[in-house]
Amino acid sequence: MIKILSTGLYTSIQDAGRFGYRHLGVPVSGCMDLYSYNLANALLNNSPSCSVVESTIIGPRIEFLDSTYIAITGAKCLLLHNNHAAPINTVLKVNKGDVIDMGKTTIGCRNYLAVANGFATESILNSQSQYHGITTLPTLQKNQIIASYPSTRIIKNRTSIQFLSSHFNTSHLTVTKGPEFNLLTNHHVKKLFSMTFRLSSQSNRMASLFTNELDFGIQEIITSSVQPGTVQLTPSGQLIVLMRDAQTTGGYSRILQLTDKAISQLAQLSYNSKIKFHLIEH
Repeated sequence: MIKILSTGLYTSIQDAGRFGYRHLGVPVSGCMDLYSYNLANALLNNSPSCSVVESTIIGPRIEFLDSTYIAITGAKCLLLHNNHAAPINTVLKVNKGDVIDMGKTTIGCRNYLAVANGFATESILNSQSQYHGITTLPTLQKNQIIASYPSTRIIKNRTSIQFLSSHFNTSHLTVTKGPEFNLLTNHHVKKLFSMTFRLSSQSNRMASLFTNELDFGIQEIITSSVQPGTVQLTPSGQLIVLMRDAQTTGGYSRILQLTDKAISQLAQLSYNSKIKFHLIEH
């Protein structure tokens, strides 16, 4: 079990996502950066579906009420174990009473804390991912006690993974054509892929926004299905990239679709980061 001593900026329990309920209007949710999520569970030899603690920019301070093994992946941050610097991307042994402090990120913006065998939180619609209106709480709260599944495994292989900097500071996001891509003229296409976009501080788990807009737009469409990674273009020229907590339908033209890798990379970009879209064919 763990106790949340301080929550950080935005900290929640997430897993791979909530699938099979989009027809009911239920978002997929799940970890914003699936690469870092999968790495955390792999380091501990957990099931790929084990839930983790996801934090954003400023991580939580956590007390461990049982001895266990943990792995912290994702953004570079000042990680402290009992007030001593500790590494990310490796297995750490923590004892009862130990405190982990995940400070402000320096490269990237989201971290993932996994424990051996995963957390034992409520599962609703086959997922533990916290989301407002679905789970009891949308985020973790100060002084909250989080149960974890007991583990008697001794992890002797303390594998360390090199920090993949290209994942956290990419300037190009790979995309494929969206359903309404053909509504763009050749001039629009050229402008779209030559323009550099700057990530807005208004971005969140629902959508990533940009501070600059295109000088053209496309008319709205009949409300249609959207998914994480869908890039919408509004009539005013604003681009909206839907993320893990996004709605399941929308009325803006779907001009592009981010690859799974690009969704994870975008989730790690800090505000004001500059990106371009790179089109790949199916």
